[in-house]
Amino acid sequence: MKDYHISKHSSFYTIGLNYKKADAETRGKFSLDESAMNLLLQQARDKDIDGLLVTSTCNRTELHGFAQHPFQLIKLLCDNTRGSVEEFQAVAYVYKNNDAISHLFRVGTGLDSQILGDFEIISQLKQSFNRSKKHEIANPFIERLTNSVIQASKRIKNETEISSGATSVAFASVQYILKTVLNISEKNILLFGTGKIGRNTCENLIKHTKNSHITLVNRTKDRAEKIAGKFNLVVKDYGDLQTEIRKSDVLVVATGAQSPTISKELIHAKKPLLVLDLSIPKNVAAEVGELENVTLVHLDDLSKMTDATLERRKQFIPEAEEIIELVKADFIQWLETRKFAPVIKALKKKLKTMKEEEMDYQSKKRADFDSEQADVISNRIIQKITKQFANHLKGDNVDADTSLALIQKVFQLELDA
Repeated sequence: MKDYHISKHSSFYTIGLNYKKADAETRGKFSLDESAMNLLLQQARDKDIDGLLVTSTCNRTELHGFAQHPFQLIKLLCDNTRGSVEEFQAVAYVYKNNDAISHLFRVGTGLDSQILGDFEIISQLKQSFNRSKKHEIANPFIERLTNSVIQASKRIKNETEISSGATSVAFASVQYILKTVLNISEKNILLFGTGKIGRNTCENLIKHTKNSHITLVNRTKDRAEKIAGKFNLVVKDYGDLQTEIRKSDVLVVATGAQSPTISKELIHAKKPLLVLDLSIPKNVAAEVGELENVTLVHLDDLSKMTDATLERRKQFIPEAEEIIELVKADFIQWLETRKFAPVIKALKKKLKTMKEEEMDYQSKKRADFDSEQADVISNRIIQKITKQFANHLKGDNVDADTSLALIQKVFQLELDA
């Protein structure tokens, strides 16, 4: 990527792992919370990496950035998670330059989501960019690429029906509850964790179960109370968790902690209890599934549920891919213009030097020389000349490298290092 004058490093890489090869336990080892992502970005800056995006969701953890070698990014990830390089390499993927660009387009538009057309990822990508910008590690390439992916995502959402119908992890969890638990409107439901997935699940529960016996518990009680107030639900203290679990028929866990928040010791099920773990890393200890009367289901199991909505979405994949190619082509065209930006800049500088020399000569030679008017006219001519060269270099049938070399030779240009 040096030719594009964006980064001092030679290549743009994506390194990561996702639900396709890495199970929930492995993904959990490589997940990054907010503080870990901030620390990683700071370390990247200290290591002179000048463009990086970090995304970590239930389904994937990925680093998109410039490096001399992808191992620089792999080491950053492993240094900030519980996973080892060996574990990463067993399930990982590495994409370079155009392949990395294409991959990010598919991820950001929901084509690579565990549930096809789930557009939750685009808001997470926006957060990733804002985080990188805050740490001053979002160079023009990263910014332009992120904006292009957001543009493609919006067009796909508006111009196709790939996101039609309600299908997401939150919706899939509620559908599972409806299919599994009889008389759900009369059952006691406990939602532990009110982050984004927790909130979405709560809304889906209220909408589809017609259940008024939903209780919320969150470590930070005021966050739960904000949601409860909106839907007129009951909120209990974190200290009451064990008592509330005993009353429940369904327990939904979406706490987003880095280690299990629900242990075997918390549960004493005298009646059937369905436990849904919507977290990465897993927030319900595996031993919970061994308890009598307890059914434990993880989000990976929910994501495998296919229904008519998902099957219908598949028919819109070609339309979505066509939009991606159009937006990506615009991005690549912008990228190509970066190749000749230094030459155009140097040409403009050279022409301005010529102008200043000529104006100095004419002002000494002519007493009535109007320097102000001459300055305006000559600047307009310089703008038109440089624009003409730039348009020429953008042409489809132009050998840009040969043209750039010729311009440099004719005008004897010195490029900035």
